[in-house]
Amino acid sequence: MDIVYKTLRRLNETMQEDFHPEAILHSNQGFHYTHPLFQAKVKKLAITQSMSRKGNYWDNAPMESFFGHFKDEVDYKDCNSLNELKQIVDSYIEEYSNHRYQWGLNKMTPAQYQGHLLAALNLY
Repeated sequence: MDIVYKTLRRLNETMQEDFHPEAILHSNQGFHYTHPLFQAKVKKLAITQSMSRKGNYWDNAPMESFFGHFKDEVDYKDCNSLNELKQIVDSYIEEYSNHRYQWGLNKMTPAQYQGHLLAALNLY
């Protein structure tokens, strides 16, 4: 448990308690992440906790896919500061969301696909 508590402490110190109001911490359902004390600490930081459902790897598939591409395509290890890392992450998310066409989304970008789904919902 010490490693997950230390991670939360370091995250809180690094962010200087200034988390985005919609910040999400995603994990699997390992013992550490389902422990009531860990969940209480995450809640105290005002971060939404998200986990995959047991036996359903599809819950985590979009995040695993995104981070797999991110680690392959972004040279994040050369960052010298949190601000530099944030700029690289923001730039990659912008590119990934708005300019990267994906076969699994009918050859649309994630932003286009979201718009397509929302437009379809408005038809009903």
